[in-house]
Amino acid sequence: MTLQTPIQTVSADPAPRRQTVGVDVGGVLVGGGAPVVVQSMTNTDTADIDSTVAQVAALSRAGSEIVRITVDRDEAAAAVPKIRERLERLGLNVPLVGDFHYIGHKLLADHPACAEALAKYRINPGNVGFRDKRDKQFAAIVEMAIRYDKPVRIGVNWGSLDQELLTTLMDANNAQPQPLSARAVTREAIIQSALLSAALAEEIGLPKSRIILSAKVSQVQDLIAVYRDLSRRTDHALHLGLTEAGMGSKGIVASSAAMGILLQDGIGDTIRVSLTPEPGGDRTREVQVAQELLQTMGFRQFIPIVAACPGCGRTTSTVFQQLAEKIQSDIRENMPLWREKYPGVEALNVAVMGCIVNGPGESKHADIGISLPGTGETPAAPVFVDGKKVTTLRGSTIAAEFQTMVADYIENRFGKGRADAAE
Repeated sequence: MTLQTPIQTVSADPAPRRQTVGVDVGGVLVGGGAPVVVQSMTNTDTADIDSTVAQVAALSRAGSEIVRITVDRDEAAAAVPKIRERLERLGLNVPLVGDFHYIGHKLLADHPACAEALAKYRINPGNVGFRDKRDKQFAAIVEMAIRYDKPVRIGVNWGSLDQELLTTLMDANNAQPQPLSARAVTREAIIQSALLSAALAEEIGLPKSRIILSAKVSQVQDLIAVYRDLSRRTDHALHLGLTEAGMGSKGIVASSAAMGILLQDGIGDTIRVSLTPEPGGDRTREVQVAQELLQTMGFRQFIPIVAACPGCGRTTSTVFQQLAEKIQSDIRENMPLWREKYPGVEALNVAVMGCIVNGPGESKHADIGISLPGTGETPAAPVFVDGKKVTTLRGSTIAAEFQTMVADYIENRFGKGRADAAE
């Protein structure tokens, strides 16, 4: 029986990217049609130059294109130009963003070398100052940004929201015949805080092309609602992030769910995945998650993709799991070098499959793939290159032989072999 159904065209692509004003952050373009930028933040004491340089370097090498550091006191501000100098000696030009709260205006004024060394200033309008000091101290930071030709991120966070603005909106809402929920009013306060602060910065003289906005909350549906509304009301470049996302799988799932929907809507110019590290955990994990989010959604390519089946009763052998993990680890370890040595290698697709059901087909779809024997299958592993079977591996050295084939494929397609073939 043949099912006669008209073919319907359904787009498999995200919505067109929202058009925003581009902002140059130390040579990295945010917005303006540029690819979505990945950024991260250190959790070291910035005054500890050695540890901060080490972590910024690790984040940069992992793929963080912008790194934010805390500037909370004189010792931290004094360390910033030294950190910048040390990074440049390492050959790392990653832009550094200064995260200022409470006394940012004073630190920038007292430490001009810090103001110069930073690529961007982050201002939180909820704690830049209180009452009559708020606008004055906000203006002082903006004037510093103008003086040193630096962009700013006006970063609103519902954990430190301007309470005067929130109270005003709550009072006005309570006077309405049909008041909105407190949650809805809080979202509106977040948006207004960002927009009013941006308007004030522009009135002082900072152009829109030097302003990025963020409006961070810690609940997925609130983040989606806030950014959808904010994106309708401004064309400023937007930084996305679910604040206090949490630890481990919870933080990864929550961040991916919220930002994935917004990115699919065409909203977001730069992202951070704010993971709480496991005790003794690696800070670069949040960079990896951000890259994987953008890559799996098809927005950018960062590293070669390794497709591997989940395993089932047919795949009692752990060889395919170990091989997939080994290849993935090798790729991440080698990518800093490969980016320079093998241009375009991030588009590579590798398949490591565990049995005959989907193994050969998935391997044919990959650039290079192997289908390992499952339970009861012939102890042979066919290898496919560019959709064609090229060999069958057998014996105890299957994994090592396939790793060598992957390395050879990369060299021949992206490295010296490709250059020789073009001559």
